[in-house]
Amino acid sequence: MGNRFWWLIAATFLGFLGMGTVLPGMAPHIRHDLGGTDETVGLVIGTFSFVALGSRFISGPLADRKGRKAAFLTGLFSCALAGGAYLLPVGIQGAYLGRTLQGFGEACLYTGAAAWVVEAAGIARSARALGFLSSGIWGGIAAGPVVGSWLVSFEHAAMMQVVAALAGFLILSRIPEDYTPHPDPGKRVWLPGHLIKPGLAVGFVSVHYPVVAGFLILHLANHGNSGPMAFSAYAGFMLLARFFFGGLPDRVPPRRTFHVGIVAMAIGLAGLAMGPPPVLAIASSAMLGLGFSFPWSSILSTVLKRTPSHERGSVVGVMSAFYDLFVGVSSFAAGAIANHFGYNAVFLMALFALGAAVPAARAVFASEHFEPVLVEAGEDVPG
Repeated sequence: MGNRFWWLIAATFLGFLGMGTVLPGMAPHIRHDLGGTDETVGLVIGTFSFVALGSRFISGPLADRKGRKAAFLTGLFSCALAGGAYLLPVGIQGAYLGRTLQGFGEACLYTGAAAWVVEAAGIARSARALGFLSSGIWGGIAAGPVVGSWLVSFEHAAMMQVVAALAGFLILSRIPEDYTPHPDPGKRVWLPGHLIKPGLAVGFVSVHYPVVAGFLILHLANHGNSGPMAFSAYAGFMLLARFFFGGLPDRVPPRRTFHVGIVAMAIGLAGLAMGPPPVLAIASSAMLGLGFSFPWSSILSTVLKRTPSHERGSVVGVMSAFYDLFVGVSSFAAGAIANHFGYNAVFLMALFALGAAVPAARAVFASEHFEPVLVEAGEDVPG
């Protein structure tokens, strides 16, 4: 993987660094600076998910018909505009506008980046490329709150988002693109039938994410108060696994890495559902993060290897839309279940969702023809 690949990862990192810098201060800004209610906070933050979901069906065709670079640049520019919107003296409307631009920008950024890095690395190394891309994304999201705390005010964090996105835009504008759009892309199909089962598999796996993000700390507050350390273990192991082991689905049959990931996630969720003491809670969270590193790349790399190059952007968009949909719906479901049955029940909900992902994934790997990628002498292999 040459310099161009790593510059793409760097531009992705900068885009998500800006998002991560702003997000922790969003709720206090809306609540205290703009005079919004708790309901307003939920509506403003939730705007992102719905806009991102709809935008996946725009960003995919954009990446296929105008190029990966066009989609990527559009995403970074929209993220920069989002940071500027937060600074407009228009009250709560500025927050809504910013989150709308942010949702559209993230959809275009990820779709363009994912399709481009897979082709830059070579389609045979797609899982490895997606693993590095995820490391850039999660690295930016993890570093953003730290940067935001240094900047103190929400206005400075918003300015940082503008600067980070424009820096990524500048880097990307200097990177040449080899992709040539197909002269006759054919009729656009919004939801191809062959993507439904892989999308369902990805979606059911992702049900756990809003559970962890929304309820892990609250759940563990009554069991040794290890929530912050447990969440750090979850995110840290996911980041490390995607960086060092993200290429495994290229080297061993991806159905194996998918099922190993599912088993590890199930162990982690079952452990957390029991309301464990701190040591077991942290270990369970680490196991959950480790397991979550594999299903997405195992599924998506398998699908992309069967997809013509002029359709890969649309495939990434549709698969990401399934993720957005399931995260959004399960967020509401988790809230209702926690309210009626307690925090343990939401972790059991996520565990049952994993069971539904397995039969959906079986169809993806049924016709799998696996050829392992061999590492050439002298090739750089992290770790």
